[in-house]
Amino acid sequence: MQLDVIPQIKHTKSDNFFLLAGPCAIEGEDMALRIAEHVVALTDKLGIPYVFKGSFKKANRSRIDSFTGIGDEKALKILRKVSETFKVPTVTDIHEVSDAQKAAEYVDVLQIPAFLVRQTDLVVAAAKTGKVVNLKKGQFMSPESMQHAVRKIADSGSDKAWITDRGTMFGYQDMVVDFRGIPTMKQYAPVVLDVTHSLQQPNQSSGVTGGRPALIGTMARAGIAAGVDGLFMETHFDPATAKSDGANMLDLSLLEKLLTDLVAIRKTINAL
Repeated sequence: MQLDVIPQIKHTKSDNFFLLAGPCAIEGEDMALRIAEHVVALTDKLGIPYVFKGSFKKANRSRIDSFTGIGDEKALKILRKVSETFKVPTVTDIHEVSDAQKAAEYVDVLQIPAFLVRQTDLVVAAAKTGKVVNLKKGQFMSPESMQHAVRKIADSGSDKAWITDRGTMFGYQDMVVDFRGIPTMKQYAPVVLDVTHSLQQPNQSSGVTGGRPALIGTMARAGIAAGVDGLFMETHFDPATAKSDGANMLDLSLLEKLLTDLVAIRKTINAL
């Protein structure tokens, strides 16, 4: 595992999965700190390495009136405050080459969105910051093709890459995760399963993405059983009022039971 590339990550136990979790987007300081405090308490208790996730802006929106953020610098400063307050690393999405260095001044992991993972200039700019780069597998890409995205990181002088699978789009309004791809991608880099985005139902006629949050537990358990190194999930204390991706978020109140079950599954698998 390449968790040691983030020096301040807590509980770097090689026998456990790590967790990237938080709100889809930073909506304000109070909400970010509230969510982080809750997840930090749980991951401390369960010995799960934790990275707080929050997008400082959202660029891939279905409609022009969709929420995109509270302001770049304001959101990035909140991410830094979360890190300093709870002593955990943070991850955020970047969408343009100019975002890479700007975000790198505030966070520990730069995430390349799935639709942009083939954008060479963006991937290279992220790698050259020296930060960990989390490459979301494109919904249109095979597991094997992700080796080339990882190679771009290596060719830019860095070995700090993760791959996150968020499903493949086989129809117009659904995602499917092919778990056969997990061992394939683990040949290239540590692999994370994006549990909540893989349950999205995009391209709804309303222009607002739907989801199937009732299956979050099923997807997460399957990911651990398949041997993923980490899990990614978006969570909120009131998904119905979340400004972005509320339809497929996990209610924060359900997180402890799910993580407890997942740790038990991981221990069982490790004992086999």
